[in-house]
Amino acid sequence: MELQRRGPAGEEIPVVVDQGRAFDLRPLTADIDANFLGGDGIAGVRTALAAGELSELDVTDLRYGAPIARPGAVVCIGQNYAAHAAESGAEPPAEPIIFFKHPNSVIGPFDDVHLPPGSTKTDWEVELAVIIGRRARYLASPQEALSYVAGYAVSNDVSERVYQAEVSGGQWSKGKCCETFNPLGPSLVPADQVDPRDVRLQSWVNDEPRQDSTTADMIFPVAQLIYELSQFMVLDPGDVINTGTPQGVALSGRFPFLGVGDEMRLTIAGLGEQRQKIIAAPDVPATAGAANIAR
Repeated sequence: MELQRRGPAGEEIPVVVDQGRAFDLRPLTADIDANFLGGDGIAGVRTALAAGELSELDVTDLRYGAPIARPGAVVCIGQNYAAHAAESGAEPPAEPIIFFKHPNSVIGPFDDVHLPPGSTKTDWEVELAVIIGRRARYLASPQEALSYVAGYAVSNDVSERVYQAEVSGGQWSKGKCCETFNPLGPSLVPADQVDPRDVRLQSWVNDEPRQDSTTADMIFPVAQLIYELSQFMVLDPGDVINTGTPQGVALSGRFPFLGVGDEMRLTIAGLGEQRQKIIAAPDVPATAGAANIAR
């Protein structure tokens, strides 16, 4: 069973895909959002499916939206794979590195990614995304952390490295929050269908291999991350956690950065595949862009 949102941007229909057939979830919920997840909506979907209460829906020609609507927060973990920390020239972190992406950077898994004006170092990052299903605050131990997860999805933490490192003021979020910089999906796969401890992540640019690793290389596993985050912030239903990326990004110096016309493809075993084309950011004023900021 997979949860999806299908249709034009802003008009997505919530659906469940079960054994290759899509069913309309609108009798149960207006959208796949915080209220749905926090209200034990996934269990309700399973009950309705088993009872034959949902109508089949043809979604063949409908766009894929992000599988969660309007996330309240997108919390990200930096350098959380040992090999990626090494290729970045850093020691493995002793504590999780935390930064944020603006929630409005989240787009559908096949939507175009906009190259910021003047960008020279835009990069890809395949990541396992965790979608929170119930409020997590001051958890007692990592052992209980996974019970707060609604599901998992493929995420692309697109990053502009100049913005991230050179004009950042010491924080990373400038390089992470550009519009379209977080393709998510295609599906939200319920947590009880996924073991996050050892799943394979891969990425390609223009069909040339880039990343190929598993979550077993994580420095801080998913359960540890949720536990530790809950000590510093309240995680609410619908919040997204990007859990870090493996080695094989352009920052390593082994590959060129992204440019207009390039195509990214990312997969995580059991969670599906996404693909985006890089286009120039449309309707940009001539004076826009980080390169034009007077200092």
